[in-house]
Amino acid sequence: MSPSAVSGSHHHRNHSLLADKAALLAFKKTIVFDPKYMLASWSEDGDVCSFTGGLRSLSLSENNFYGIIPPKFSSLHHLHSLLLDSNNLHGPFPEFLSILPNLTVLSLSGNYLTGTLPPSFFSNCTSLANIDLSQNLLTGQIPEEIGNCPGIWNLNLYNNQFTGELPASLANISELYNIDVEYNNLTGELPGNILGKLYSVVSLHLSYNNMFSHDHNTNLEPFFTALANCTELEELEMAGMNLGGRLPSSIGRLSVNLDTMLLQENRISGMIPSEIAHLSNLTVLNLTSNSLNGTIPAEINQMSSLEQLFLSHNLLTGAIPAALGQLPRLGLLDLSNNQLSGANSFKSRKSGSIPTEISGIREIRRYLNLSHNHLDGPLPIELSKLENVEEIDVSSNNLSGSVFFQISSCIAAKLINFSHNSIDGHLPDSLGDLKNLESFDVSGNHLSGGIPTSLNRIQSLSFLNLSFNNFAGSNTLWRCLQYCHRKVILRQSASLRHSLWHAQMLS
Repeated sequence: MSPSAVSGSHHHRNHSLLADKAALLAFKKTIVFDPKYMLASWSEDGDVCSFTGGLRSLSLSENNFYGIIPPKFSSLHHLHSLLLDSNNLHGPFPEFLSILPNLTVLSLSGNYLTGTLPPSFFSNCTSLANIDLSQNLLTGQIPEEIGNCPGIWNLNLYNNQFTGELPASLANISELYNIDVEYNNLTGELPGNILGKLYSVVSLHLSYNNMFSHDHNTNLEPFFTALANCTELEELEMAGMNLGGRLPSSIGRLSVNLDTMLLQENRISGMIPSEIAHLSNLTVLNLTSNSLNGTIPAEINQMSSLEQLFLSHNLLTGAIPAALGQLPRLGLLDLSNNQLSGANSFKSRKSGSIPTEISGIREIRRYLNLSHNHLDGPLPIELSKLENVEEIDVSSNNLSGSVFFQISSCIAAKLINFSHNSIDGHLPDSLGDLKNLESFDVSGNHLSGGIPTSLNRIQSLSFLNLSFNNFAGSNTLWRCLQYCHRKVILRQSASLRHSLWHAQMLS
């Protein structure tokens, strides 16, 4: 190589470094707040490499910078990765980033960027692989030109104000691994025509948009049939979209790898198809707040990996299947606000309508919520086996019997709600052994006798509701009050049932 060629190469490198340095110093000038002094060493006299570590990658995340992204960033031609997430940057999306042809990773999430995404950004930056623009204020449509970037594997656009439909050109990005567009204003029919061609998708998050199902929001079958082609799918989130239609039997043909399915807060009707039990690796199933009816399929016991099951706020009827008790990992069960009654030919008056297999699931650690149904029979003593559960709520049913002294075995319980049933007898002294109890509600029952003085041993207790019962005397109640260390609200119907009074004590 000739000396002039070497000299020319050296001159070009110096020019590039000076341009990069100018761009970074321009960025520093736009930052009006740098609480961590991350840019303090950036100066005209410094060496560019001393404060960038090379301009192929620039990472300034989570610094609470307040300012804008300067146009001089367009001179960072060698930049591959730009991470400015979790700051307070504002202004329109920087269209001048379209001039950076080598950009593969762009993370601007958690800022206050506005405006639309320029089509030129995707037309020119065709090497893009990882895009995170979530948690900004971006508007307009997602450009169709995004299909010019075949290497994109991660697309995070959630929590913005995007409108319109998902671009059909997404089907060209065969390596898409994650699509997250939750919390936008996207419209149009569920994108089965796109997803049916994206065999590598692992995470699909569409929740809280304005999309609708096929045939004027009445038919979910075409979408779930197309989704079955996504054989690597692990997460499906489609909550809060007002989707109509019935869950089709084809839901059982979704990926065997499916781990999470969130379909809550929609308008899904009909019965839960028994084929859903084919999703044997599912750990979280949320169908809360829909219009599902019929019975809970007994085949659900085949979902041996299930850890959290939410079926609340539906129109489910019939018995709680004892098969639920065969789920070895179930840690949270919410069947509240349905019409479950347990009426079946196998139920005896002795056992009642809460199967012992359910009330004794030792793995339940979060909560067991069977409230607001039509369950009857005795309060099952098997609840005492829930040693790890934090919340038990069986309120607003027709349960009878008494509060058993073995309730003290629920040593992790923070909330117990037995209110609005037909429970009678005395409260056991063993309640005082529930050292973690914060809320205890037995209002609206037929309890009698004295109030256990052992309650004063529970220093964590912050809410106690004893109203509308037949407890005798108030002296014990006041003795409980004087030992409480936090705000405690106690409501009790005195022995003269018509005299309802309230007591409150502040720390």
